[in-house]
Amino acid sequence: MEFMARPLRIAYPHAFYHVTCRGNERRAIYRDDQDRLLFLDKLKASLEIYGVKLHAYVLMGNHFHFIVETPKANLSEFMRHFNIAYTGAYNRRHNRVGHLYQGRYKAVVVEKDSYLLELSRYVHLNPVRVNPHKQKTIREQLKYLERFPWSSLAGYVAAERRAPWVSYEEVLGHLGASRSRYRQFIEDAIMRGYETPWEELTGQVILGREGFLEKLKGKLDKAGARRERPSLRAIHALELSGSSDGVDVSL
Repeated sequence: MEFMARPLRIAYPHAFYHVTCRGNERRAIYRDDQDRLLFLDKLKASLEIYGVKLHAYVLMGNHFHFIVETPKANLSEFMRHFNIAYTGAYNRRHNRVGHLYQGRYKAVVVEKDSYLLELSRYVHLNPVRVNPHKQKTIREQLKYLERFPWSSLAGYVAAERRAPWVSYEEVLGHLGASRSRYRQFIEDAIMRGYETPWEELTGQVILGREGFLEKLKGKLDKAGARRERPSLRAIHALELSGSSDGVDVSL
């Protein structure tokens, strides 16, 4: 069955998401460190305005990764405000016009109990997944990650480097709130090779184990999502097919 209704928007209070967005034509979205500071400034402002919690982030050359929690079920509003704010500031700084990003952002709903910890590691490992860093020794990669200034990892392994606008407790709670255990968790992945958590992905928009989809539908129902018939029907289609083919599932 094919659904061509409005895009599937999975939103409920305290939902967790992995969010990423790439530059237009895969071009860089920052030209220098001043742009990166501007990016973080607009991000901090948007987090505060919309009451969104940021659990992890990394800025790469032509894209970024966030892990966010939305207590107010407002991911779309938050991301719209943030992307417009940064694009406008970037364009003014560089005397340009036009799009900065390649289409909409991508968002995956995450089952926090099963995947939040692993997903945070996936985000934090991004800087050494690319050449030339993946050719370095384990020790060199770990050192590079801990010193990388455009990620939340530093605050996870050193209390004095925590940013007040990043929420560390939820992820660290999976490891007894131990920063040293989290550092070892990162090192273990470098030693044995990188694994991605995406094998359990359903329809490109839901990351959770068996049963999470049913819980998700229950949450949407409680949030009044029965009025959003296209969304719920699309979720049923994803559950049956395991694919987003023919279903508009952009978030």
